[in-house]
Amino acid sequence: QVQLAESGGGLVQDGDSLRLSCAASARTFSSQVMGWFRQAPGKERELVASISSGGTRIYYADSTKGRFTISRANAKNTVYLQMNSLKPEDTAVYYCAAGYYDLTLRTPDYWGQGTQVTVSS
Repeated sequence: QVQLAESGGGLVQDGDSLRLSCAASARTFSSQVMGWFRQAPGKERELVASISSGGTRIYYADSTKGRFTISRANAKNTVYLQMNSLKPEDTAVYYCAAGYYDLTLRTPDYWGQGTQVTVSS
C-alpha cells in the first residue's frame, strides 16, 4: 500500500506563488508516474500536471502551462508542484496521485488526502 501526504497549501493573493509537496511512503516511488490533480467546488477533478517515473516526460494542463512546474526527487520519494502567478481560478483542493505507465493518470492507483489552495483577488 502506498501512502501519499501532501503539504504546502494555503491562502495567498492573486499573483503569489506556492510550492506543494507530496511525500510517498513506498519504495516503488521511483517506478511510478506521479501527478497533481485539483478539484474546485462544483467542478470535476482535473489533472494539472504529471511526471514520468524518471522525470523525462511531463504533462501540463493548458490552464497551467508556463505558470506551474512539476518536479520529483526520487531519492526523497517526493514530488513537487511549483505554482507561480496564481489566479483566483486556481483555487481548489489539490491532490497528489500515483500510478504506473500512463502519463495522463486516467486511473491512478493511489491518492493523497488533498491540500487546499485558495487564491484571493
